Amino acid sequence: MSQMGIPFLFMRGGTSRGPYFRRADLPEDRDALSQALIAAVGSGHPLNIDGIGGGNAVTTKVAMLSKSDDDWADVDYFFGQVSVEDRQVDYKPSCGNILSGVGPAAIELGLVPANDGVTTVKILAVNTGSKVVAEIQTPGNAVVYGGDAAIDGVPGTAAPIALKFMDVVGSATGKFLPTGNLRDTIGGIEVTAMDVAMPMVIARASDFGLTGYESREELDANADFFARMEPVRIEAGAMMGLGDVTKSVVPKFGLLAPARDGGTVATRYFMPWTTHPTMAVTGAQCLASCVLTPGTVADRLLDRPTTSPTTVVLEHPSGTLDVVVDFAIDDGAFQLNSAGIIRTARKLAAGEIFVPARA
Repeated sequence: MSQMGIPFLFMRGGTSRGPYFRRADLPEDRDALSQALIAAVGSGHPLNIDGIGGGNAVTTKVAMLSKSDDDWADVDYFFGQVSVEDRQVDYKPSCGNILSGVGPAAIELGLVPANDGVTTVKILAVNTGSKVVAEIQTPGNAVVYGGDAAIDGVPGTAAPIALKFMDVVGSATGKFLPTGNLRDTIGGIEVTAMDVAMPMVIARASDFGLTGYESREELDANADFFARMEPVRIEAGAMMGLGDVTKSVVPKFGLLAPARDGGTVATRYFMPWTTHPTMAVTGAQCLASCVLTPGTVADRLLDRPTTSPTTVVLEHPSGTLDVVVDFAIDDGAFQLNSAGIIRTARKLAAGEIFVPARA
């Protein structure tokens, strides 16, 4: 069987991992593109044994980059979430962890020139239309990956990558509150449906009989929870104007509980059919916005910060994630100006990935 080689970088971005391609090196046709990505990752097997995926949704993500035609942006970032087992690719969401590697990858792939010191890369996330400014450490006009920044969920330290997210409200639905309500009740569960960087359905862990402090393994083994959660997510997706989300990873699902380890609030994030081992960057912005908005399901779970900017510390299964939020409250309504997060990335490999020519 003949094969075709496609140039790529293999990178860890935040707490996710996957191939980074030039968009021009991949098929334009969406169906052909999906078949190429499925073959590259090895979707269709729980271990992704016939590709470079890692058998978990955080290791079957793909970034596709190109120079941007947008007047503001330097580079377009097109994201694909490849499923682990059922040979599908979802292009609806974006991924903030994989986005952590977009700046370094854009420089490595020759799409953006490096400055001596720090290189600012303006990124347009084309899946959602959001804009992100990334600051990459580039002493001597080259990306440096070693440094002292640590993020929970990744061993060791690396060079910091500062991300500032803008224009993320209504990323998929066009509305901060897609249902028009701060809270809805679905299947007896009170939820907040919110769209900030990532459309999410957010509930209190206690309403599912959970503490909110369960490990990823404990939650993934809790079939009763997923059996109760999924119908709520599906109905909420329809109410949010997203249509039939049965086979879509959007909206994601999140749980909140009072903080236990000194953070602002305890969180669990679902992708949505498995538990995220840490926290999604996009989901973190939505959860932080929910925490700061009066009248949501976060009420009574925390002492809500009222001054801006503020740091919302989200406790997750592997530690914490800090979100620096610039916001305003106008007549009781939350308004997000920007959200900032520190991430890291590392180049793992470079070369060609081979897919069957028929793909």
